[in-house]
Amino acid sequence: MKLMVVILNKTDVLDVFLEGLTAAGIAGATIIESAGLAATLAKLDSSFLSASLRMIFDTANDDNRTIISVIRDDQLEMVKKVVEATIGDLSKPNTGILFTVPIDYVDGFNKNYNYYGGYGG
Repeated sequence: MKLMVVILNKTDVLDVFLEGLTAAGIAGATIIESAGLAATLAKLDSSFLSASLRMIFDTANDDNRTIISVIRDDQLEMVKKVVEATIGDLSKPNTGILFTVPIDYVDGFNKNYNYYGGYGG
């Protein structure tokens, strides 16, 4: 199992991305409103970032969404395809970040949900 984390800068594609995850068999996710460091410092008018440095950072879209989900190891390739199809190339600026972290224990799944095969027996 893995903890999938997607930090989505392109929030306009959130609905399509979540629909893609659902179609790919990802049963659930948590969506958290979040913001990046540079955008937050710019809002705070921090002296840490000088005016010239602020111009480097695009703070026009200063919010993002962090999507977290527990996925099976074999679902990662499908998640990558959904990311590519809905968000695009993550190596481009202001798109997002995808990473996973191994999980060695999970509790709290719906008792009627078969983690390896969906709802039912």
